[in-house]
Parts: sequence; structure tokens; C-alpha cells
Amino acid sequence: MMSAIGAETWSVAGLLTVLAWAVIRPFGWSEAVIAVPVASILVTVGVISPTDACSELTELAPVIGFLAAVLVLARLCAHEGLFSWCGTAMARMARGQPDRLLTSVFVVASLVTAVFSLDATVVLLTPVVFATAARLAARARPHVYACTHLSNTGSLLLPVSNLTNLLAFHASGLSFLRFASLMALPWLIAIITEFAVFRYFFRRDLVAAPAPSETPEPSAPPWFALATLSATLAGFAITSTLGVNPAWAAAAGALVMTARAIRCRRLRLTSIIGAADPPFLAFVLALALVVHAVIDNGLDDTIDGWLPHTGGLTGLLGIAAVAAVAANLISNLPAVLVLLPLTAAGGPAAVLAVLIGVNIGPNLTYTGSLATMLWRRVLHQHDHATSLTEFTRLSVLTTPAALLAALVALWASLHLFGS
Repeated sequence: MMSAIGAETWSVAGLLTVLAWAVIRPFGWSEAVIAVPVASILVTVGVISPTDACSELTELAPVIGFLAAVLVLARLCAHEGLFSWCGTAMARMARGQPDRLLTSVFVVASLVTAVFSLDATVVLLTPVVFATAARLAARARPHVYACTHLSNTGSLLLPVSNLTNLLAFHASGLSFLRFASLMALPWLIAIITEFAVFRYFFRRDLVAAPAPSETPEPSAPPWFALATLSATLAGFAITSTLGVNPAWAAAAGALVMTARAIRCRRLRLTSIIGAADPPFLAFVLALALVVHAVIDNGLDDTIDGWLPHTGGLTGLLGIAAVAAVAANLISNLPAVLVLLPLTAAGGPAAVLAVLIGVNIGPNLTYTGSLATMLWRRVLHQHDHATSLTEFTRLSVLTTPAALLAALVALWASLHLFGS
């Protein structure tokens, strides 16, 4: 049997290896290329028992199914023209003015993140924002930076908005509607706070007069995608109320869109399966096993010593601060996997404080979340250089302010609606 020191060494080394690969991604290979073998090795050498590994995978299966369905739904809605239509709507709302464009990007990106998850904002909306800024001859910087910040901050509202939300939703014991009602005010206040800072930080870019351009003609809304999306969102609320896993509603929406895509011969079935991003799903499961091993071998005691065990606003602020620091040190997904077991006993309030910390906190650094890493790749694909200095200056101004505002709003929501 492996010693405690040996198990701790193996688990920490495994986690660091997986995170380093996820940040660097040599040759553009998937995060799963390393994560799956590392998880398998930890099970093989006895750092985590096969029984615990099976239990962890079984517990996460509904979450993974939910995530896969939402990813497919987002991709198929993109093929229906939903995001292109959003780009035209943003251009029309902007009326040729960069400051109006920033407002429309904030509105659209917040809604896209809330409904489709942060990956949709980074991968599908950011290229549309680039094209819209070019169409209006506006400087792209404020608007594409908004995409990465809102892919994190804008993901507070619904259980489907972020993988971290799905995990927190599972741990909180809240219904879909209850979760959304408690997080609505923190979501809104955090976005408004970020918007105010963005308007100040990019004030010179936003007053630059764009070249004259015509207001784009309105395009026909993608009614089928909008109707399916609305029905899916209603299904989330209904299934949650009935005590049925909302993953079934997500799966139904994805199946409807899949049937249409195949019938219209817009996509092959293999492309639709690819939209679920199986390598990423495998990475999430493998990472969960690696984090489980780290928790079982001492990390939980260390972090538990940092967590405040007091109630009220001070306690919520302390929990969120620890979560934000952890997210920037080991990325948001591992951080939430570590913290949820330690805070679940504190009830929904503690779990939601963790969620605010791991969703807003990652805006502070490039490596805080996988979404930010992915956003940088999208920018490089568009030959748009990023500045670490500029990113950090903006993040230092926005992140603590949005974090504090969201925690105060959560505290108010808990008092207004009860926990």
C-alpha cells in the first residue's frame, strides 16, 4: 500500500502536469491527451481506488451529459445563423458608434453566455464581434476584451451557463428556478460593474470616430433556432420543478436541432457528434479524478484551513476570495472541484459564494479559466495581439470590483428570497 507522502506526491504531480498541458497545449493537442493517462496512472498505482473512481464518474455522468447537449445545441444554433443574426443586431444597435457597440456587445455576450455557456461566447460570438467591429470601422479591443470577461462574469445566471455552475447546482440542492432567482441580482450587478469599468478604461477607443458606414439591413431572425431554444429553456424550468434532471430538456433541444440539421443536410452526424467535443468531456472526467486524488491526499485540509467558518457577508466574502485565488492558481474547474466538497455543508449560500469566486475571479489572469485560454487562441487566429500588461491592468480594475459587487448582491438576494 502506498504511503501518505507517496500518494500526495503522485496526486500533486499529476495535477500540475494536467494543468501545465492544458495551458500550453503543445501542437494544439487536446487537454485529454495527458489528463486521461494521468488519471489512469493514479488509479493504477493506488492513489485513488477503482471504487472511488467509478463513484466519481457515475456522479458526474449527468453533468457531462448536460454539457454535451448544450454544446451541440449551441453549435447547431450557430449553423442556423443565430450568431450571425446577433452580429447584425449589434451593428444596428450601435448605429455606427463605438460606445453603442460596446453596450450591444455587453448585452448580447451576457445573454449568450447565460443561455449557451461561456464556450459559445468565446468560440462562436468572438469572431462575430470581430466582424461587426470591422464592419463599423471601430477598434476591436474593447469589444473582444468584453467577450472574454463576460464569458466568465456573465456565466453566473443559470446552471447551464458554465461547467462550474453545473457542478455547483448539483452540490447546492437548489432547483433550476431557485438557483436562477438567487443568482440573477449578482449576475446583473457584476455585469453593470464591469461595463462601467470598461467604459472608463477604453474611453479613448470608444470616442474614436469610425469611418462612415451604412446601417446594415435587418436580417430575418432564425425562428426555428429561437423557438427551439425558448422551448429548451422552458424545459429546464419545468423538469427542475418536477424533480427531473434538466439534462433531459437539454438533450431534447439538441435532438430537435440535430434532426433538422440532418433532414436539411446541413451537417453530417459525425460533425454533430464532434460539436459535443468528446475530448473535452473526457478531459473533464479525467481532471475530476485527478482533483479527487489531490483532495483525498491532503489538499482539502490545507484549503479548509483557509476557508472562513463564519456566516453573513464577511463569511461569503472570505469564501469567494479563497475561491478566486484558487481559480487563478490552479484554474477554475479544478478549484471548484476542490472547494465544493468543503463548502457544501454550509448550504447553498456557501456554494454560491464559491461559484462567484471561481466564475469572476479567473478574469484576473490568462490562466484563470480554460475559456480565457481559448479566447487567446481565437484572437491569435484573427491576428490580434494581446498585451499581458493591458490585460492585467484591466483585470485589476474590474475583477475585485465585480467580485465585491456580486457578493453584496448575493447577500441581498439571500435576505430577500431566503437560502
